[in-house]
Amino acid sequence: MADPDPLRVEYTTVRELTDFLMYAVEDISLRFDRWEEEHVRGPGSYFVIVTGVHSGAYADSLGENRWPTETCRVVSEDLDRFVEAARTVAFTRDGAVIISTDGTIQEQMVRIKSQSDVGEGNTIEYADWMGTKHLSAIEVSVRSEVVAAVTLSEENGRVSIFQDGNYEDYKRNELGGVWRPSE
Repeated sequence: MADPDPLRVEYTTVRELTDFLMYAVEDISLRFDRWEEEHVRGPGSYFVIVTGVHSGAYADSLGENRWPTETCRVVSEDLDRFVEAARTVAFTRDGAVIISTDGTIQEQMVRIKSQSDVGEGNTIEYADWMGTKHLSAIEVSVRSEVVAAVTLSEENGRVSIFQDGNYEDYKRNELGGVWRPSE
């Protein structure tokens, strides 16, 4: 058997990438056991999967908030290290993490710019439970360069995925059951 090509890069599919993100934020939500305590803020996450790497048209740098690339630079390289890094970020940093469709994570975390118009043909239905992060995620999900956004609510552990102005969300008590990979 020939040695594998050392220059070959194994890319993940976008579907697998969204599944990895959903798995990670569900794991973080389920491992936090203080959701019911008053005045306790839980871990929160906001991931945006984009085509390409430039986010300047829809995002601004968010100060010193950075993804720990020394722990994990590409989502699919080591899922345990990705979850470890995501957990650290969920408890200590704020802002969106930009991930290219090849799984590469942008180090600089960002603030997504408000979008005054969502484009013709895109009607967005907001839910009353949506906070700032979720409103941002559903709005950014209609941009042509955005494939999906995944959030973990620090208020109650809810996990949501946003695509094309639509969303699926899972309350914390709905997490941890049979895994439901993307269609």
